[in-house]
Amino acid sequence: MRIQEFHQALAAIGARSCHIGRINRAWLKGQPLDAGTRHQKSEDYFPLSVRNGLPPIAAQLEGLARIRSQHTAEDGSLRLLVELNDGQMVESVLLPRDGLCVSSQVGCAVGCTFCMTGKSGLLRQLGSAEIAAQVALARRIRPVKKVVFMGMGEPAHNLDNVLEAIQWLGTDGNIGHKNLVFSTVGDPRVFERLPQLLVKPALALSLHTTRADLRQQLLPRAPRIAPAELVELGEAYARQVGYPIQYQWTLLAGVNDSQEELDAAARLLKGKYGVLNIIPYNSVEGDSFQRPSSERVQAIKRYLHDNGVLTKVRDSAGQDVDGGCGQLRARASGIIDVSRLRRQAGRPQTKDAR
Repeated sequence: MRIQEFHQALAAIGARSCHIGRINRAWLKGQPLDAGTRHQKSEDYFPLSVRNGLPPIAAQLEGLARIRSQHTAEDGSLRLLVELNDGQMVESVLLPRDGLCVSSQVGCAVGCTFCMTGKSGLLRQLGSAEIAAQVALARRIRPVKKVVFMGMGEPAHNLDNVLEAIQWLGTDGNIGHKNLVFSTVGDPRVFERLPQLLVKPALALSLHTTRADLRQQLLPRAPRIAPAELVELGEAYARQVGYPIQYQWTLLAGVNDSQEELDAAARLLKGKYGVLNIIPYNSVEGDSFQRPSSERVQAIKRYLHDNGVLTKVRDSAGQDVDGGCGQLRARASGIIDVSRLRRQAGRPQTKDAR
């Protein structure tokens, strides 16, 4: 379901724009569609035709998505395995400090070699209402003041639905524009469409390396845009909207953590209006990648920081609850059965998560 279908169904039962607005706000808060306010009961506001027609529409929305399982982590995050109406599953993550990571696709077509989601390929797109339903479900559990489109899927490959959801969340969903974060591997359509929106989200750009050849190996079906050009496009958007871009760099030991890469990253990102998030990879048994040691991660952060690049270490939320990067869904679907991480120097063994 897309958002306009929901609104058309409401209009068909006699709802005017003011009624639709209130129903939108109630649903996106995780409340019943006919929820009243502190000052006005629903029966004093909605016409009889709307009150009588809401139950089947509410049932249809309830059927869009349901929480199949919850996985609480020690860091305060809560991983949600969400089952859609057709039985497909996606992952959402309630983050510490009132954030939520949502999915935009079942699977992903980019095929990042270090991501479990990409191993299954793209199964289908999520409608804009299915994307928003993840927020509605999460808000029944606890407050959500920030939504990041960093779950399963490449948002640029489902652009219309994602942008509809962003517009909805940034208006009736009452989420600040800079607290809506659009994550992408870099697609020319993103840099064309985002500046045209009324609700302009923050941007997170998956960079991972300064080398075009290595990036093509790691992100085999990402657009062939050189890292330096991506940074320039991201910089222009960040300057336009007035909040910094986030560059994502998954650290893979012996792959993109060399001194040469760090020097190149410093040259590329120094002075840019953004922050570099370095994300130590969470190894899965039998894969070909490993995360650097904790000491190496901190050394990388210090070096980049000392060379003019604002750098943060972003350990994946919920590393002790065995989920993330599509692995929670993969286990539930029987795609994988073993996902414990390798022991890392100076770090206790944990389970996967991104």
